[in-house]
Parts: sequence; structure tokens; C-alpha cells
Amino acid sequence: MWRIAGEPGRDLCDNHLGVSRRDVLRVGGSGMLGLTLGGAMQLQADAAESQSGGGPGWNKAKHIIMCYLQGGPSHLDLWDPKTDVPDNVKSVFKPISTKVPGAQFTEILPKLAQVNDRFTMIRSMSYTPNGLFNHTAAIYQMMTGYTTDKVSPSGQLEPPSPKDFPNFGSNIIRIKPPAVPMLPFVMLPRPLQESNVVGKGGTAGFLGRALDPYTLYPPGDDMNMAKMAQIKVDDLQLRPDVFATRLARRAKLRDSIVKQMKVVDEAVKDYTLNEYYDRALSLIVSGRARDAFDLDSEPATMRERYGRNTFGDSCLLARRLVEAGTRVVEVVWPKVANSSNHSWDVHSGLSARMKNESGPMLDGGLSALISDLDERGMLEDTLVVAIGEFGRSPQRGVSTSGNNNSDDGRDHWPYCYTGVVAGAGTNRGLVYGESDQTGSAPLRDPVHPGQLLASIYHSFGINPQSIVYNHLNQPRELVKAEYVPALFS
Repeated sequence: MWRIAGEPGRDLCDNHLGVSRRDVLRVGGSGMLGLTLGGAMQLQADAAESQSGGGPGWNKAKHIIMCYLQGGPSHLDLWDPKTDVPDNVKSVFKPISTKVPGAQFTEILPKLAQVNDRFTMIRSMSYTPNGLFNHTAAIYQMMTGYTTDKVSPSGQLEPPSPKDFPNFGSNIIRIKPPAVPMLPFVMLPRPLQESNVVGKGGTAGFLGRALDPYTLYPPGDDMNMAKMAQIKVDDLQLRPDVFATRLARRAKLRDSIVKQMKVVDEAVKDYTLNEYYDRALSLIVSGRARDAFDLDSEPATMRERYGRNTFGDSCLLARRLVEAGTRVVEVVWPKVANSSNHSWDVHSGLSARMKNESGPMLDGGLSALISDLDERGMLEDTLVVAIGEFGRSPQRGVSTSGNNNSDDGRDHWPYCYTGVVAGAGTNRGLVYGESDQTGSAPLRDPVHPGQLLASIYHSFGINPQSIVYNHLNQPRELVKAEYVPALFS
């Protein structure tokens, strides 16, 4: 399926001049590749407009691994513990020293405490909610940089829509596709989700399905810690009996476009269709993608280092994907919000769940990812971000979002929480910002989620205020925020 997309001359000052290059072509049916012929050509046109910038950290990142801690981890019980506070604020876990003088974590993060000299902690993430006390709307804001008009009092949203703002990963691969034939954007091991709202903020939205992430969601219960080992490497391999047929079908599609559309020839006269066709096809037939998914090729010691569980395996797979050339990997915490057992949504049972379940998984997987990338020299151009949609309430047992909370639980708290960034020119061993005595609000240097996204774009050499056109052909900034220079060295 193909069509001429957009309005003639939409992006020209003299719109009477006709169809522009970026308006020419969108080829459907190849969404799993995350690219199309039209998308590839549009990238070339957009790149020049999106790469003006400079300053600390500019254009250092070639890849990003986003560890999205879906559910809202408690900053007070992980990496911003408070001591001289009332008992209902103080963490049930003991504080421990870290590699960074004066910075303490809690006892459930001993491995991360030994590598925090390799990353920056932002202890002043903060925003005032606009119907964002609950997960779905907050996830959407974190992933797209935008809020939505339709937010229920509970914070729930409608399901994903083609009118949605795109996930930041889709914007990145649109402007900067991989330099090698590889899956450009992968999301694993499960979708973004709160209750029955699945995938909101995790699609390309109005950019089109071709820029959706390739999703790797192994079947099975979320409590199956070995589910990533069930990935079938052959899933990305064409069967011999369909190879010739598919090859011929793609060749016919290309020939049809070239022969029948003079306007296409004119609009892409400076481009080589065969180049884009061959690039997409080579991804399918090459072994690069298949090999990246083969966790069994890793030494047993490396598997143990990351942790033989869903999050650890996902972090290891993320490293392998980046190593093979994937531009964006989003590792979504393997338990949905509004759930128990390994979830960060600790309205009750915080002590046992964080100490025995979510804490050790995060500690092992994230510490191994950062140190492994660093030892391989990959942290130089790979940005690692670990963050949730908000933190947890300073006081245990109180309701801040209409939920019931036990004395051993904390509610949602967007006003102050912690995020982690590493690699790609970010500072090492920096504690940026500071929370107040109870972890309730930033004392200095607050960072809005939009500013974090702007910093991600900046790291890729993409101007955060670059314009993208939505489904109504209206111009919109990638994000309405400035990057944070102090995060970068």
C-alpha cells in the first residue's frame, strides 16, 4: 500500500511551489522495520532543520537505553533517603554510603552504590500535576513531553490513538535513523500499561505506524522471571518458502513506484530509491537482528551479573541491541502499574516488596548495564536513563491520589523524585538538584520531565524545539522545554 501524503508545499515559504520531498511518499506494511522509503527520505530533509544547536553534551549520543521504572518508585526508599525526619517519613531501609562522598542510598541498592560515580542523579525531578496524579497520564507526559486534553479525575486516558503525540524514540529514529541495517527502535519486555489502558505514550502517534517501536513482548505471566529466555531467535528469520515471494513482492512495489509516478521521480531526483530499498531489505535478510536476540551466546557469568530475571535479561538484551546498531531501546519495568509482586506501585507491602523483589532486580540489572557499557567503551556514545513517572509520598499511609494506602505504603508524588542519567557526555558522580528535608519538593534546580526529554534530544544533536507536523498538519515542537546544560560535562 502506498499513497502521496501531506499537503503540497506544506513546509515551504512559497507553498504554491508544489509537493516537497517530505510530502512525497509513505509506504505501509513495513511497520516492524520502523522505517519506510518515505520515512527514510523525510529524515534527510528534516535532519538539516533539526541539528542546529551546540553546548555541553551536544550530539554525543548515538544510542539510548531508557529503563522506564513504570509504577513510580519511591525515591525515599531508594536513592534519596532522609534521616532526621519523623518515623512515618523515614525509610524502613537503612542508609548506606556510596562512591560519591555525601550521597547515600538505602541498603537495597548496594551494587548501584558502588557505581554511582559513573552516573548523574537528578534528585529534583518535579512537576505540578494537571490531572496527572495517576499513572497513564503521567507516563504519556514522560514519554511524549505533552499532556492530553482528555484526562479523567483518576488520571486515566483513552487508549492509544493515531492522533497521539509520538514517543520520543519515534522522533529520534525519524530524524536520526540507524547507520546500519538494524531494528531502529525496540520496546521490551512489555507495553506501558495502567489497568486496561495499554500502550499509551508508547507509539509513534501522528508520525504513522512505520515509526512505531518494534515490540518484543514474550508470552507468559509477568511473574515468570525466565520469560526472556523464551525468545525465539528464528522469529526474525524469513522462512525459505516465503523468501523469494516476499523479495519479488517488494521488487514489484519499488518498480511500480519508479515507473508509474513521475512526481516521485521529480521529488526524489537527488535520492536513490534502490539505496533505501536495499537498506530495508538487508535488515530482514541479515543475521544482525537475529544474533542480537541470542542471549544464550552470553557467558554464564555475564547472565548472572545482570540477574537471571526479566529486568536483568532485558537490560542485557538492550546492551546487545545497541551493540548491533539499534538506536533506541526502551526497557519497560516488567510489572504493570496497579499490580503487586515486583511492582513499584507500593500502596501497601512496601517493606517486603521493595527489599525482596523490585529492589534487587533494579540494583542488579541497572548497575550491570552501566558498568558493562562503560567497560566496553560503549558508554561514550550510549545515553542511559532510568526514571519513573513520579515518586512516592513522603508520608506513609496517607492518600494523595484517592488511593487507599497502608502504614507500610506510599502514594503517588509528582512534586519531587529522582532520575538517573549516564553516558554520552553526561557528568559522572554528579548529584544534580536537591530535595528538601522530607523529599517533598526541590530545594534547588527543579527539572521537569519535559526538560529531561529536551536533554535527551540535545544529546542526540537534535534541537528540542524542532518542528514536527501533527495529524492536522499543525506545527508542534518536539518538546516545549530547554535542555539542562549542567547534566553534561
